[in-house]
Amino acid sequence: MKSVGIIAEYNPFHNGHLYHLNKVKELYPDDVVVLVLSGPFLQRGNLSILNKWDKTKIALEYGIDLIIELPFPFATQSADIFAKGAIQILNHLKVDCLVFGSEKDNIDILNNIVNCQLYNKDFEGIVKKYLDEGVNYPTALSKTLTDLTNHKIDSPNDLLGISYIKEIRRLNSQIEPKCIKRTNDYHSLEIEHEITSASSIRLALEQKKDIRNYVPKITFDYLNSKMIKTDDYYSYLKYKIISDIDNLAQYQTVDEGIENRIRKSIYQTHNSEELTQKIKTKRYTYNKINRMFTHILCNFKKEEANKYNDIEYLRVLGFNSKGKNYLNNIKKELKVPLVTKYSDLDNDMLDLEFRVNSIYATITNNKELIELEYKSKPIIKK
Repeated sequence: MKSVGIIAEYNPFHNGHLYHLNKVKELYPDDVVVLVLSGPFLQRGNLSILNKWDKTKIALEYGIDLIIELPFPFATQSADIFAKGAIQILNHLKVDCLVFGSEKDNIDILNNIVNCQLYNKDFEGIVKKYLDEGVNYPTALSKTLTDLTNHKIDSPNDLLGISYIKEIRRLNSQIEPKCIKRTNDYHSLEIEHEITSASSIRLALEQKKDIRNYVPKITFDYLNSKMIKTDDYYSYLKYKIISDIDNLAQYQTVDEGIENRIRKSIYQTHNSEELTQKIKTKRYTYNKINRMFTHILCNFKKEEANKYNDIEYLRVLGFNSKGKNYLNNIKKELKVPLVTKYSDLDNDMLDLEFRVNSIYATITNNKELIELEYKSKPIIKK
């Protein structure tokens, strides 16, 4: 039984995701589709506007066969760490192929760029030169790759795809990476076509615009009743920063003295966007700043983060009969525990997941999510 992997946040699941999924099924009609899904806190440092159980239900309805959770220590970090966790999960699950969205839509170019990063002796020195000029790491990386390969790589999905390929190489994995052309501008906040970015949909929701033409019906129904406002967490964040004002550097991704800028600005701001604008410089991307906020909010300290270098379990969020059969076929070959409910495993990483989901439940005023976290078994699509 062959399988194909997808890595996603689904914030929210929109027409572009459905297009991607349908393309995967068109390319691999008989394969099991395995999704690695981020939970309540995401790679760009924002909150998921739907909880992970609702995202799982939507994914199952639209044809995903097996859904595994990407743990918080990987889901809320830079591209390389995000990719490390996600690819390790797919590798544990013996997935044959990974299909990801790409602006370049040329796997050969992306493979050549990975070769440059891994084997070109000038690579690190050029990155450092650009960093010393005061730009942030993604910009330094993009400029270096352009200098060395003549290919401009500055879109998030291509950079993430490069991280996926690097991790596949690092693991000496048999996973074959493939890409599908992205059909919209990742950065665009304008809604102009039926396939548009998740960012533009979230903005439209905040502005109370009708988004029914840009998401599948099931997604629309969930968003209509259960959507979370992305700035609902700010009062909790502000309390956490002020209560620990002299110890901010202990938190994961709070680096390079940025805690001083946070300290100076926190008392004058009323929402996360204001705080971000006050502390932002060329060196700090919006995503890096928002990840800092997430780690402070969730009490995720560097000392704790250093313990989590590899995936320690596979938490199953949902499956259909095809996904269940696949799990049964590979179960004996798994090198990490398979978790179907919280009580299955005594594990610090799993305890961290319970903590961050409880924080998310508190912010969203949904006490049911705390109970779901330790009582729920995988959602089964019949």
